[in-house]
Parts: sequence; structure tokens; C-alpha cells
Amino acid sequence: MLRNLASSGAPALAEDALRAPRDEMGSAENRRPHTPNVRRPEPSALTVEAASGARLSELHSDWEDLLARADTANAFMNPALIGLARQFYPARNCCALLAWRSDGPRPRLVGVWAFAIDRAWRSGIPVSMLIAPPMPHGYLASPVIDRGCLDNVLEAMLAHISGDKTLPKIVSLESMSADSATMAALRRALAARRSPSRVFAEWLRPKLASDLDGKSYLERALSSPSRKKLRQHRRRLADKGALRLGVVAEVETVRRTFEDFLTLEAAGWKGRRRTALLSHAPDANFARAMIAALAAEGRVHIYALSLDAKPLSMQIVLRAGRAAFTWKTAYDESLGDFSPGMLLLEDYTAAFLADAGIGYVDSCTFNDSSYMAAWTERAAMARLWFDARPGRSPVFALLSRLQALKLTLRRCAKAIYHSPLLRWR
Repeated sequence: MLRNLASSGAPALAEDALRAPRDEMGSAENRRPHTPNVRRPEPSALTVEAASGARLSELHSDWEDLLARADTANAFMNPALIGLARQFYPARNCCALLAWRSDGPRPRLVGVWAFAIDRAWRSGIPVSMLIAPPMPHGYLASPVIDRGCLDNVLEAMLAHISGDKTLPKIVSLESMSADSATMAALRRALAARRSPSRVFAEWLRPKLASDLDGKSYLERALSSPSRKKLRQHRRRLADKGALRLGVVAEVETVRRTFEDFLTLEAAGWKGRRRTALLSHAPDANFARAMIAALAAEGRVHIYALSLDAKPLSMQIVLRAGRAAFTWKTAYDESLGDFSPGMLLLEDYTAAFLADAGIGYVDSCTFNDSSYMAAWTERAAMARLWFDARPGRSPVFALLSRLQALKLTLRRCAKAIYHSPLLRWR
């Protein structure tokens, strides 16, 4: 059963995913849950390295061990995926900071935080920064850190970034978990160093975290008319042929099924807008390699609702520790009137809730407007920049103000474009 990691009932939706930026990330400290006192290792027992290439491929067992101790799981920080990102996106110069604790019989991995060295998301500023998550189609920037030494690891990582002449000093976190102990520890580390930071957006995205079984959960999450309509859709589809839910996890089957997913995704609106994985060869090639690598670790499942063996809707689910991530979804738009995406959501919601190995599910959505908003729990997210160097930073102040201005102008242009006054166009 899923642990109840969020309050039951859907909280009010975020008013605006791109709210006006706020300075001083630490000002919200008193709204965050208290982190219990834990024994912190001596600073001398921690070392941080910037790893790449072959080094990342050696860390499978260390990564699995860390996930069992981590405050926040993140499939997009898997060292194997960072190595693949370096291979398929060489221009992004992906790297990972690894924190090791050496006060035991052997060094123990206590932190992983991966970045690309690139321009920030939605920024025309021609300045390279450390960007997390490091690869396109990654949806969580949070580092994976041993919950017993969050503060020390983050302090050591910030010190490493500040002192490494090969790394940019300004960090851009595109989708950071804002209500975690890891975020609270980052605030404390930045405050202790007097490092400047700026939050550009805060929003909520759906998550699944409940002790209910699938039937009880869906009865609460969906209205009676919605459930009735979905039952009608399911019956009408069953009248057309054999309607079946399939779940694949075996390596070769996952490979073949993922090709079906790529084709289905490209045939829909994502293909028309050129945001489908097949629209860009590096994205498709990276995704294939990523899925194969995670399948070899047993860390990817593909859920598919099919009609006479033809996929109606498909969901790619990544795993990291006890967390699951609904990474990508696609459906047959020719049968869109039957709500195939919602039918599949009913099925995999029940499957997730019945899986004792899953603690919670991250929807990986950009906002709260997708059909996954049917899930009643919410995760608080934030987009922010900070300067890893201690003390005031005129450069950071200038760049963050320019970024805030650009986002404000973008919001204004979008509002004008959608204004009723322009409907004549």
C-alpha cells in the first residue's frame, strides 16, 4: 500500500505556475516541517567529487544503497542516466557531484546531484549555469542525499561548486521539490553561506500517496458522473474488441513495447508540435538507451491499455527506491472520445496502490491542469536560481533581475495574446 505522505484531499490549486519571483528563498523557512536533529558527520569525513563517464557506470550498487537512505528519491539523478546524457547530449556537458562519507570501513555514497552546463530554461541570457535536471525530458531537480546528513552534504557540495574553477557558480533548479527536508536543508546551507537565491515560480503538481485501495481511492477522487462515464467508455470499447491492460517489465519486452510507445506518441499532438521524442534524434536515442538501462535494473514498467492488441494508451513508469515516476504518456487520438488516457489512469492507479514496493508516485507534470489532477495529493514545486559562492554577488543580482524581467514580459505577452480584445484576429 502507498504510504500517506501527503494530506488527504486536494488542496487549493496554485494560482499561477509563474507567479512573480520572490527573493530570499529562506524567508519561507518557518512554513516548512521541522527536521529532527540527527548526528551529523564531521566535515572531514565528507568528500565531494565531480564524476563523469566511466566513473558513473561503476556506481550501481552504491546508488541502490543510497536510495534506501535518501530523503528524496529522483529517477533523473541515476548515475547511469547521467552517463548516457553525456553520451547523447555532449554539448550539455553533463556531470554529477558525488558526496562520499568515509567514517566507516569503506566510503559510502551519501549524495548525488547531477547538472548540465548550459543556459537556463526559458532564458535568453548568454551565460552558462549549472542546470538541474541535467537532461531534456527530466522532471525533478532535487539531489538524492542520505537523510542522516543532509546539511553537511549540501554544505560540502556548495563548497565544491564554489571552489571548482571548471564549474559555473550560478545554479538553476528547474523543478525542485519545495516541501522536502532536502529543500529545507538547502535553504539553511545558503543562509549560512549568505549566498543569494531567487525563486521564480512556485506551483503544485499531482502525486499519488494514499493508504486506500484502488476502488476506494477512485471513488473519492472521481465524481460519480465521471466514474459512470468511464464505465460506459470501457463497455463501448469492449464491444469493439478485446480490451486488455498489460504491464511489461522484462528487458526485451520493454524495448519492443517502448518502440510502440514512440510511434503512438509521434502520431498525436506531440508529433504535430514536434515535442514527441521521435521529433529529435538525440531525444529518441537517449530515451531508448535510458529505458534499456533502467529495464536492466528492473526500474521501468510500461502500462498499456490495448484493443485487439493495438495500443490505445500507454504510460512509461520509472522507479527509484520506493518512488515511481509517471514519465511519459501517449494515447490513440482517433479514439479520444472514449477517454483512453483516463481509463488507463484508473487501471494503473489501482495497480500502484496495490504495489507494496511503491511509497508514492510523482506525476512529473508541469502543472496541475492535466488529467492526472484526478489524484488528490499534491507536491509543492519551485523553480529557482542561487549562487553557490558565499556572500553578495552583483553578477547574480543582475542576471536574476534580467530573468525576472524576461518572465514578466513573457507573461504579459501571453496575456495580451489571449485577450478577448484580440479575438477579431
